Amino acid sequence: MPVALKKMIGMIALVALVVVYALVATAIATAKLGQAPWWVHTLYFLLTGLLWVVPAMFIIRWMIRLPRE
Repeated sequence: MPVALKKMIGMIALVALVVVYALVATAIATAKLGQAPWWVHTLYFLLTGLLWVVPAMFIIRWMIRLPRE
């Protein structure tokens, strides 16, 4: 697969990941954390704010991998 195509697919996948992840994390927070104390909100958004990096790391690693010869 050409490198430019991999980068375009990876970019689209990263944007989709961030949008879907943010919507799901916010929906869960709205449904479950309505009456929770402030520190639970802080902890939840700190963890979910960092957790999206794991799948993004795999997408970026796939994007920059050189093609086999």
